[in-house]
Amino acid sequence: MATEHATFCRICVAGCGVVISTEGGTVVGVRGNREHLLSQGYTCPKGRSLPSMHHHPDRLNIPLIRRGGELVDATWNDSLDDAGKKIQRILDEHGPSAVGYFVGSGGYFDAAGLFASNLLMRSMGTPSYYSDTSIDVISTMVVSELVSGMPGLLAKPDLDENRMLIVVGSNPVVSHGQTLIMPNPIVTLRELASRGELWVIDPRRTETARLATGHLQGRPGTDHAIFGFLVRELLRDGADYDYLEAHAVGVEELTASVERFTRAYTAELSGVTEQELQQLLDAVRRAGRVAVLTGTGLSMADDANVANWFIWALEIVTHSADRPGGVAFTPGFFTQWDRNDLPQLPATGTRAPGPASRPELSAWLGEYPCAAMADEIEAGNLRALLVAGGNIALSLPNHPRLAAALRRLEVLVVADVVTTETTAVATHVWPCTGQLERADLTMIHDVLMPAVMCQYTAAVLPPSAERRPMWWAFAQLGRRIGIDVLPDLDLDTVTDDDVLALALGPARLGLAELRDAGEAGQPVVTDRAVFGWVHERVLPDGRWRLAPPELVHRLDELRRPAPLVLIPQRQLRHQNTQHRRLGDRPYVQMNPKDAATVPVADGDQVVVSSATGSVTGTAFVTDTIRVGAVSVPHGWGEPCVNTLVSDRDVDPLTGMPRQSGTPVTLARAAAASSSASRGKEPVLTNPRLDEPI
Repeated sequence: MATEHATFCRICVAGCGVVISTEGGTVVGVRGNREHLLSQGYTCPKGRSLPSMHHHPDRLNIPLIRRGGELVDATWNDSLDDAGKKIQRILDEHGPSAVGYFVGSGGYFDAAGLFASNLLMRSMGTPSYYSDTSIDVISTMVVSELVSGMPGLLAKPDLDENRMLIVVGSNPVVSHGQTLIMPNPIVTLRELASRGELWVIDPRRTETARLATGHLQGRPGTDHAIFGFLVRELLRDGADYDYLEAHAVGVEELTASVERFTRAYTAELSGVTEQELQQLLDAVRRAGRVAVLTGTGLSMADDANVANWFIWALEIVTHSADRPGGVAFTPGFFTQWDRNDLPQLPATGTRAPGPASRPELSAWLGEYPCAAMADEIEAGNLRALLVAGGNIALSLPNHPRLAAALRRLEVLVVADVVTTETTAVATHVWPCTGQLERADLTMIHDVLMPAVMCQYTAAVLPPSAERRPMWWAFAQLGRRIGIDVLPDLDLDTVTDDDVLALALGPARLGLAELRDAGEAGQPVVTDRAVFGWVHERVLPDGRWRLAPPELVHRLDELRRPAPLVLIPQRQLRHQNTQHRRLGDRPYVQMNPKDAATVPVADGDQVVVSSATGSVTGTAFVTDTIRVGAVSVPHGWGEPCVNTLVSDRDVDPLTGMPRQSGTPVTLARAAAASSSASRGKEPVLTNPRLDEPI
């Protein structure tokens, strides 16, 4: 007889409510929780894979340690003692900067593990802190800081009243959002479109674009021009001039900056027709207030900083920011920015000197850019690295160089749930509890939530084999190098809940209230959209900064897109480097006109090359992608898109690698033959949108 457990999925940011069925220690089923306040029964293929992921054949069960060049089984004490001894020596001889830390999505979705590992590294005093922020959303965070004075102030549509949403470089039907978490995305987007207008700007006709009122299939790397055009026209006719006079500085400088984006110039640069631009402008004017939802298609591009700047400007000149019907800013269940005293940043914000090996780069938000990691290792500055739930050997730019550099580290500790390309080169591997084996909270994505809310779940099953909580492993390592990460707690008896209670701190509610709701499979929502607090508590002198000098300067540095460029793509059944067994395939998508220039046909092997490297993959020729764009989905070992992405060609302000807009060429593979795949339809990543997914 199966037992059912209400919990929530932690594969991606959405946190959809699910019900897990178990028989003994076996997970036998999963379904969406129809009673869940936000997801209302929705699940995606990744969430429905929870049973197979829990029983994955590559699950880590026993600690590993590298001896004589080989990873061999070890006890926890042996692995922790050996790692602690070596890290202590590095700290003594080279200082804390020689010991680095990387947190990936696996670490982010483990609230207690992230809390403890962060405490350890901050207590150690190392500046060598890395995360996937600097490879996907750093431009979003930095522009927020430059315009509002606060990093992490992420705009999201007022889902209750918004009547004009523009989605740019994002496909929430598949990704569930980036700056806004969107469980049950199809229903949410259909509701928005039914009461107003939904526009999508994307080189691909994505699953989200198929739901839209309008779709502009612009040239990659030119989103800034489309938003510059909108701001230019609205500043001429349609801006809230009284509001700008009272609550903004830099209006004249902004006006001068967008003057170049005439209708004709914008159409020529972006590849969008003048008629389409006018239709979008008319829709914005009809709505009055507008919200823009962005994603990695924009934040990974060469023009990300400027495009984000103009998006902020659009929402501000229409008086949509921090206003019902326009843009809301979630103050957070944990952070409580609407209640707590906010830090006063210096004029330079969070910007600080970057790593010694790359002095041209800056640190932001207390993190070094990942593009510098290989340089730091090769220079001998970084000698030990702790990795919390990330597959950096595959997922960072110029991955062949980085994978080789990782092998040079004296210590590479990887805490994860399955074997990866990174565990394969580690010196110490720690088998951690999976999401069904631990209690958890939605903590790290606090301000991305559509409301002020939090979810708790108890563990569904006890840990198997030698798996241990990530928080326990990092706390044990801390004690071996003289840092008490969880003071006054007995690491042999303390529970997940004890650590989560510490992580909650003075949040809006305590663990007991969250646990009561979690037992019923529900999140706790304390507030819907909260308006006004940004104007009252955040803005420097009560004014938005509409023309930050760094962004004005960056506008003049932008490069014209190459004739053929790489663009990123998320897949329906694939999350980062996880779920590579679930049915998606890494097809190289291209427009028929680009395919004809090679020439290659559907199913042929095609070589995609950049200045950094080349990959070979199977061509998927489709008119759903515009001419001049080639898509290689991320997260695969072959073809690995990060072979094409440079760790040197980075944004000079943020250190962000150019992962969208990298110039590429196509060639027919030497032994190309489509005979093996002729008559065989590629596995499409576009689901039917008239059915739940």
